Amino acid sequence: MAEIKNYTLNFGPQHPAAHGVLRLVLELDGEVVQRADPHIGLLHRATEKLAEHKTFIQSLPYMDRLDYVSMMCNEHAYCMAIEKLTGVEVPIRGQYIRVMFDEITRLLNHLLWLGAHALDVGAMAVFLYAFREREDLMDCYEAVSGARLHAAYYRPGGVYRDLPDHMPKYSPSKLRGQKSVDGLNADRDGSMLDFIEAFTQRFPKYVDEYETLLTDNRIWKQRLVGVGVVSPERALSMGFTGAMLRGSGIAWDLRKKQPYEVYDRLDFDIPVGKNGDSYDRYLVRIEEMRQSNRIIRQCVDWLRKNPGPVMADNHKIAPPKRVDMKTNMEELIHHFKLFTEGMHVPEGEAYAAVEHPKGEFGIYLVSDGANKPYRLKIRAPGYAHLQALDEMAKGHMIADVVTIIGTQDIVFGEIDR
Repeated sequence: MAEIKNYTLNFGPQHPAAHGVLRLVLELDGEVVQRADPHIGLLHRATEKLAEHKTFIQSLPYMDRLDYVSMMCNEHAYCMAIEKLTGVEVPIRGQYIRVMFDEITRLLNHLLWLGAHALDVGAMAVFLYAFREREDLMDCYEAVSGARLHAAYYRPGGVYRDLPDHMPKYSPSKLRGQKSVDGLNADRDGSMLDFIEAFTQRFPKYVDEYETLLTDNRIWKQRLVGVGVVSPERALSMGFTGAMLRGSGIAWDLRKKQPYEVYDRLDFDIPVGKNGDSYDRYLVRIEEMRQSNRIIRQCVDWLRKNPGPVMADNHKIAPPKRVDMKTNMEELIHHFKLFTEGMHVPEGEAYAAVEHPKGEFGIYLVSDGANKPYRLKIRAPGYAHLQALDEMAKGHMIADVVTIIGTQDIVFGEIDR
């Protein structure tokens, strides 16, 4: 009878199963993982150091590039840290727009996570379905900011501009006939709020489709149930947040426990798991998508009825309107100073955190009164989750490592920040 050998195996560095450049050194006893050692730093982008050499506004687009699936949520924490130090009040309409886009971003994140996780485990169709819905939401990103991915839409003091009155439309081409284009443009005749509302009405049916494909699927359950179990105590002690913590049975969500913006005015529930395994984390994230949809609908209703400013009226922080800037010398000077020298943030330190789709994303900002941060420290949720990979993978088969990486929902931009 052949002896089982111990192997040390390089898992990566590669992109497909890791959503970034992860190298795992696995010690195997046959096919069973004895130890998993994550090697990071292969995607290092020095965001924290770069921020010390950029003005506060110039650093903002770097936030999009941290977790490049949850762009606006990263910007949100950064803007909130600056607003804490400057004492700037965001207009209420700006707060609702921020919350709405936070939840649109949560849907974008969870759709990519679901499609990629299913693909890693072996289900192909879910990936195609999830990207069908992502297209509509990416169109919303593009409509408000001009960019589909790295939006830079949130600004200290509010958001860059109000929601557009019209959604861009598809045109017939060699690839798409008029009939196909009419179908794509079905919900694009009204304003952006009309388009988002139409999406929220059909989205629950899409989530039902994902659940039909996966939730009671025998193969899916065999691959996820009992894999990567984390007890509530271990989840807390390892710094888990977000769905990783809630999947272990702890109902911690910053939107409820430490509300920011207008979350305390909205009605939504926090899904919590029982068993702390990959399957519970899947169910938690599926329900989170339904709850985000609820929040977006409430924001759309409020925004329809309440016009108003979306940016603070402090020209030391926020630029003046372009019409004013072109007709008034003082406003022109404000504009010039803001975009050349940048804003001066009062001396002090602040920590601001948001309930990012992956967990608690925090920005610790130290200012010495200059126009650039003295120090910026990013609290990335994926970094804390990755440290648990060794503990979660121990005793599982090598194929389960891919499931565990998928259930952690890690994106390497924020880990190798």
